[in-house]
Amino acid sequence: MLSRHVTNDISAYCHGELSSEESKQFAEHLISCVRCRTKFEEVKLGIKLAEQLPQLSAPDYLWRNLEPLLAKQTEAASASDSVSWSWQLKAAAAVVLLLLSGLAAFLVYNARKPVRGPVIASGASFWRVTRLDGTPRIGSEQIANNGQLGVGEWLETDGSSRAQIAVGSIGNVDIDENTRVRLLQTEPTEHRLELARGKMSARIWAPPRLFFVDTPSAVAADLGCAYTLEVDDHGGSLLRVTSGWVALELADRESIVPAGAACETQPGIGPGTPYYEDAPPVFREALRKIDFKHDASALTALLDQARPRDTLTLWHLLARVNGEDRIRVYEKLAAFVPPPPGVTREGVLQLDQQMLDTWKNQLESSWTSGSVKGVPKPIKDAYWKVKSGLSRRLKEMAPK
Repeated sequence: MLSRHVTNDISAYCHGELSSEESKQFAEHLISCVRCRTKFEEVKLGIKLAEQLPQLSAPDYLWRNLEPLLAKQTEAASASDSVSWSWQLKAAAAVVLLLLSGLAAFLVYNARKPVRGPVIASGASFWRVTRLDGTPRIGSEQIANNGQLGVGEWLETDGSSRAQIAVGSIGNVDIDENTRVRLLQTEPTEHRLELARGKMSARIWAPPRLFFVDTPSAVAADLGCAYTLEVDDHGGSLLRVTSGWVALELADRESIVPAGAACETQPGIGPGTPYYEDAPPVFREALRKIDFKHDASALTALLDQARPRDTLTLWHLLARVNGEDRIRVYEKLAAFVPPPPGVTREGVLQLDQQMLDTWKNQLESSWTSGSVKGVPKPIKDAYWKVKSGLSRRLKEMAPK
């Protein structure tokens, strides 16, 4: 991991100018360095906004005014150093004027149209695909040894074929048998796949929230991690994290899944509650009933089987049960790990987000003990801070 700060390399990283090894070292440094991570998020936000700029031509009157000025200054440029500096300053001013005019046009343009989703590149970006077994296909074409997966194209494997996708320079995704995936987006600020069915295994060394996988029932967002994701024929999915951690999201429902834990999703419901795979079978079955069958009676069995490590599940459940059930979950959680100073019973039961996050920060040591290595607590804190800050800033800057 790099010991020096990498702020000077952010532009090169965002534009794919670093080698695979340099990109990996850059991402690993960002995971442990809040200062560089914050700067990276600022640059990424600027790039995301710039991607929305329309292609507009400067007004004719601007060129008519600039051309005589530039011609006059060019003729006099060799007369003296002072004249040369004057020409450079005026030319710079002209460039600034052009940029301001373009920005104004952009704001007017966006004010007149609804804000849509992220811009998706078309026909210009590809990911390399390597055949591992059998005869995987991109569209209707079989892959002999290597192929290119373009934006909007499907990669499919049958019962005897497998493939590997190189996700730019940030990692690899192994595609298992009987799987269908599509490349949705590959940009400096976002790489996104769609997993329609089957199983994939991802190993990513990117900064947080740079690689996403859409499924029929949730979106997986990673933090420099390794995980498997399976989608069944009904659109439900199962996430298993082997290192780092992953966020499963749908609308305002989110589950944070650390290494050693798993989480199921269902169409129309979204992510269930994360749990450790070594939890007792009775615990896991009760959780499934609470998440997807809305069976509140299963809570008693879950609380009876809960272990101190299962505070991961209990913390998530606080916001997913109501009334007396929330009180019961709170009391079980507090018996394992009492809330820290400043976190009150009343505040937690009212789902005060600041108190919930403060308690979560204390609980995380038990979630990650012995399972999550190489993901320091400061970067997790920075993740939540950056996530909330970026969401707020994007809403403030979005044209009304």
